[in-house]
Amino acid sequence: MIEAVILTIITASTPLLLAAIGELVTERAGVLNLGVEGMMIVGAVSGFAVGLQTGSPFAGILAAIGAGVALSALFAVLTLVLVTNQVATGLSLTLLGLGLAGMIGEGFVGTPGIRLPRLDIPGLSDLPFIGPILFGQDVLVYFSFVLCAGVSWFLFKTRGGLVLRAVGDNHTSAHALGFSVLKVRFLAILFGGGCAGLGGAYLSLAYTPQWVEGMTAGRGWIALALVVFASWLPGRLIGGAYLFGAVTILQFHAQAAGLAIPSQVLSSLPYLATIIVLVLISSNRTANRINTPACLGRPFVPDR
Repeated sequence: MIEAVILTIITASTPLLLAAIGELVTERAGVLNLGVEGMMIVGAVSGFAVGLQTGSPFAGILAAIGAGVALSALFAVLTLVLVTNQVATGLSLTLLGLGLAGMIGEGFVGTPGIRLPRLDIPGLSDLPFIGPILFGQDVLVYFSFVLCAGVSWFLFKTRGGLVLRAVGDNHTSAHALGFSVLKVRFLAILFGGGCAGLGGAYLSLAYTPQWVEGMTAGRGWIALALVVFASWLPGRLIGGAYLFGAVTILQFHAQAAGLAIPSQVLSSLPYLATIIVLVLISSNRTANRINTPACLGRPFVPDR
C-alpha cells in the first residue's frame, strides 16, 4: 500500500517539477509567463498525437517540447518585441493553448495511447519496495532531477547563469554592461516553454496515457505557485513539487477510503494548499525581497 502511494506521488509530482523548473528560469530572467497551463496542454495533446501516430513515445516527447517552444516563442515576440503586457499576454496564451488543444485533440478522445516505458534493471528493479521506487521509474522522472541539478549549476556556477540573473535583477545595468537583455530573455522564455511542453507530454504519455480535454487540470497554475514557493531556487522546487504531488494523490486515497468529507472539498485540496502556501510565503517579506528577481514582469525597451 505504501509503495503504491509513493509511486503515484512520484508520477503526480513529475509534471509539476518539469513545468516549474522552466518557469523558474524564465522568471529569473525577469519575465512572468502566465501561459504555463496553455503550453502544458498543447504539449500534452501534441505528445499524445505524435506518439500515437509514430508508435514512439520519444517522438511524442520531442513533439511536445517543440509545441511548447512554439507557443513560448509567440509569447516572446509579443512581450519582448511588441512590448505587450506580460500578464495579459500570458493569460491569452493559456486561453489559446486550451482552445488549440481541444481542437487538435478532438479526434483522439477515447483512443488508447502508448505509455512511456519504465526502466527495468535486472537485479535492481525487482528489489522489494525500493526496487520499483528507485530503479523502476520512466526516464522523465530521472530527467526531472537531472534538469533541476543542471539548472541550479547553470544559474549559480556559470557565467551565463550570472548574466541571466543580472538581467532579471537589473536589466538596465545589464544592458549598460553590453549584455543583450532581449536575447537572454528570449532564450529563457523558449526554455520555459520547452519544459512546460515536456510536463504536458508526461501527463499524456506516462501519468495517464490517453488524451482527455483539460487534462492538465490547473497544474500549470500550481507550477507557477511552486516557483514562488521555492523562492526561485531549484533545490527547493523539488521539495515543493513533491509536496503538492502528495496532496494531489492523498485526496484520491481519502476519497477511496470513504472518509465522510465531500468529494468537492477533497478535490480542491491542492488548490487550497497553493493559496495557503502563497499567503505564508508572502508574510516573509525579507526573504521575498532577497530572492525575487527585481525586474520580474517589467518590460525592457533598449535604446534606439
